[in-house]
Amino acid sequence: MEEPALVPPTMEQIARWQGVQLPNATARHGLGEMQGLIDAMAKLRGTMVFEDEPSSFEAALRDCKEQEA
Repeated sequence: MEEPALVPPTMEQIARWQGVQLPNATARHGLGEMQGLIDAMAKLRGTMVFEDEPSSFEAALRDCKEQEA
């Protein structure tokens, strides 16, 4: 399977900003999976509004508690 184009430049940025190299093939694979997450989030752009999300952690807790009752 071909590595996503995101991986090499991201590895360079991590090394430049954090001073570390990806430790092994598993880390490189995990970085490659980020493209799927980025694509999924991009599909949601424009479909959600602020009111769809709890405005705070406390509001999220209240929403969960109300659903249980």
